[in-house]
Amino acid sequence: MLRTLATMTALGTALSVYAASPAFARPVSYEGGWTVIEETDRQSTSLLVHYTPNASYSIGWKSEWDRQEDIALHGPQLTYLAKRWFGEDYQANLYAFAGAGWAEGVNDNPIDQDEMAYVGLLADWETRTLFASYKARYLEGGQIDGSVMQAARAGWAPYEGDTGDLHTWLMVEVDHRPDNEEDIGITPLVRLFKGAALFELGWSVTDDEPLINFTYRF
Repeated sequence: MLRTLATMTALGTALSVYAASPAFARPVSYEGGWTVIEETDRQSTSLLVHYTPNASYSIGWKSEWDRQEDIALHGPQLTYLAKRWFGEDYQANLYAFAGAGWAEGVNDNPIDQDEMAYVGLLADWETRTLFASYKARYLEGGQIDGSVMQAARAGWAPYEGDTGDLHTWLMVEVDHRPDNEEDIGITPLVRLFKGAALFELGWSVTDDEPLINFTYRF
């Protein structure tokens, strides 16, 4: 009986961390949910709209504009929740994702439309006041001779909010893009979320470029 109560208490604590955390910003939502994710960083701007038919994966459409190279990418993306961990005061997730479609030059970039594909992984860990994440992606296609990026984040919440409150996180992101002139980027940012909406605003001190991210789940 005591063991059962202890198990239920641990599970309840884990679920409360999950409910009051920015979990909905992740690439797999609740079953039957739709999510819109807009991301703008020092390199590119993208829009992903995905549907979660099952709690273990989501399928959606992603369009991305690489502003430095003037290349546009379009195609479906599949994201799979490979593993989720619940602790007494933390939650962690490991995702794998893949996409395929086409790439084409925009503005003054003369490259022709061609096939492209990419694979990647995303991992995160968080408590009610601490956050860490890592993302990596490899992209190949046509005249794109392999593109690799990786990014890591660390964050801290100055206060603990309850479900339905406005939550605030102070974060810093460090990314590595070996093809860029400035291959290491550093971006301080603020994350705000309440209910089904999340907003992030930051500035790359490396490239003097904004970071503007928005997520809405419905």
